[in-house]
Order: sequence, then C-alpha cells, then structure tokens
Amino acid sequence: MKLPQSAFIREVGPRDGLQNEKQFVSTEKKLEWINLLVESGLSYIEVSSFVRPDWIPQLSDSVDLFTRLKKKDGVTYAALVPNKRGLMSAFEVDADEINFFVSASETHNLKNKNASIEHSMSDIRSMITECKNNKKTTRAYISTVFGCPYEGAVDQMKVIQLANQLLECGIDEISLGDTIGIANPLQVNQFLENLVKEVPVNRIAMHFHDTYGRAVANLYTSLLFGIEKFDSSNGGLGGCPYAPGASGNVATEDVVSLLHNLGITTNVDEKKLHQATSYISEQMNLTPVSKLFSVWNGSKESI
Repeated sequence: MKLPQSAFIREVGPRDGLQNEKQFVSTEKKLEWINLLVESGLSYIEVSSFVRPDWIPQLSDSVDLFTRLKKKDGVTYAALVPNKRGLMSAFEVDADEINFFVSASETHNLKNKNASIEHSMSDIRSMITECKNNKKTTRAYISTVFGCPYEGAVDQMKVIQLANQLLECGIDEISLGDTIGIANPLQVNQFLENLVKEVPVNRIAMHFHDTYGRAVANLYTSLLFGIEKFDSSNGGLGGCPYAPGASGNVATEDVVSLLHNLGITTNVDEKKLHQATSYISEQMNLTPVSKLFSVWNGSKESI
C-alpha cells in the first residue's frame, strides 16, 4: 500500500480537548490559543460546541468565543452542535462548518445525547438539510467505533451502515472515533478493509484517543488505506465526559511529527505548533502528554 503525499489535520483541542478538563479556560486564553494554532499552519479548528452550560461548563462561552474570533482566510472554524437549538446558535455566529455526532452503541448514545441512535439520526438528517439551505458544510462524528465503555465490542457492520446513512443524508465528511482508545492496528486494518469498499476514502477522517498508547500506530495503519484526514488535539488534551476511563486525543504534535518523518506534507510548522502547546499547557498548569513535547523540552528519558 502506498502512503499519501499529504495529510490534513482537524484540530479539535479547543472543543474536544477542553470539554473533559476540570478547569475553565477563559475566553481570552482560548482566543490566544486558537490564534497560535492557526499561525502554526493548521487550517481547521473546531472552536467549541453549543451545548447546555450545565452539561459541559468548560464550553459555556461558545457564543462569545465565536463572536470575538478574528478569522483568517483559508481556515475553517467549526462548531459541534447536539441539536437544533445549538444549530441555530451556530448559524447566528456564522460558524464555517457544522459538526454532528452519533454513537455506534446504543447505551453510549443515550448517555451522550439522551436519545436513541434512530432519533439522533433523524435529527441529524433534518439539520443537514438546514445546513445545505444555509450553505454550510457538514461533518459527523461516529463515536465508539472500536468499542463502547458500556457495551464492549461494537458490530463493525453497524458502523458502516451508519456511515452509509450519513452519506445518504448528504454529510460532507465522517470522522470515525475510537472514543475509549481501545483499538489496535490489526483491528483498524480489518475494519478499514471493509469500510473502504463502501465509503469513499476522501470522505473519511479518523479520530483516535491514546488511552493505551496505540493511537499513532493506528493512525499509520489508516494512512496505508489512503486516508488523509485525522483529528487531533494540541497537547493531547481531552477525553469524553460520557466514556469513563477515556484519556485524551492523540496529540497534534505527535501526529505532525509522524507525518513529517514519513515524508507526508501537512503545511504545519512544528516550532510554531510547539508555541501553541507551551501556551495552553502553561495556562492550564498541565504537562502535555505528547511524546514530542517531552523531546522539545529535553525531558526524554534515557534508555
């Protein structure tokens, strides 16, 4: 299999990275962080989500954040919406792209959305139509693709059926999420062998969490299938509030490092990305979990 020549990163840190952190990051600091991420060359930022503040207080400033953004040409500023109320808010602040989500396991979907998969898909179908009428591109996350914290193993054909339903609804891109970071390269290989027979590769993005340290290996396996789009979070921040034990997303800097070392272009400047990692880690008083950050700061353990 041949590796792609270029790859595209969907930076989800400001939304998916912060939603599971205990502390609230001020709007001013979020704006500065987003600007640093954009300056590094990242062309896609998932800014926030229009969810109920009492559900995810870390994202309670989403309207203010979008309103105060100074957008840069060529950059997509996306919003995640759980329902039609959130969709109206995203339209009001002129988010560039609207993202939806549904789980491949019924229990996780109930925990995450307080609705069945069938009901969620009905809502998404309706919201995609509204997005098209408002000339907005759309993206959908399918969560718990490789395993559910409540139900265990997930039927891979069910995931593929959901992906096909989303395509039939007119979705522009599908992000397939390893929500609890349980996948391994063999599992990813077997799944993608079946998926790419039915879903165009250019409509797929992969979203790996690094709970067991396998995210980069899983990402490499995905590259071998020609997949070019990947979600990641600066500093490896994040996790799912409704997936106990799930640690953060694969770190953007580790993804960029892998891609560059494989000769795959990203248009991301690693030094400027390091500035973004350093900034948000200092503001949150956290040490990033990314391997590259340890190397950058001279703290790599000796063998």
